[in-house]
Amino acid sequence: MNSLYLESVSGFKLIQIENCKDFRKFVINSPSLMLNIQKQIDYWKTGADEDIETAALLIRENRTLHGIFFCHLVIEKAIKAHVIKKIGDVAPRSHNLIYLSEQTELDFDDLTQLFLGILMKYQLQGRYPDYNPVLPDQIKVNEYFTRTKELLLWLKMKL
Repeated sequence: MNSLYLESVSGFKLIQIENCKDFRKFVINSPSLMLNIQKQIDYWKTGADEDIETAALLIRENRTLHGIFFCHLVIEKAIKAHVIKKIGDVAPRSHNLIYLSEQTELDFDDLTQLFLGILMKYQLQGRYPDYNPVLPDQIKVNEYFTRTKELLLWLKMKL
């Protein structure tokens, strides 16, 4: 058994930790070390709001691939806020919108799940340059952007 000194509000306290899970439980349940869940949710919401503006700028400047990539980031961040709300912990380090959406308490309809899959296709090229999807025409890009804005509003309303 390992001993670990941690500083708490009342000063130093000797606790004994058997494994990482015990430590995590202590940190989450300790009032002085507790995660600020609302602050985490606000962080992801603010990021989504900033990224929707960036997506708009990129799309307006015909930077299609980057614009759709930012649409993915918008939805990823908004969904992560919901994951945090549900699990009471930091968001998973995943960019997979399908996986993240399954970690929430939200009910995504079939069209929305399909749209998440579409966004997934374009985020891969933003992260992996040797993956090159066919870029949609400007009409389709505008539809994706509009759908992203609508989904973001819905996600924020559900928080």
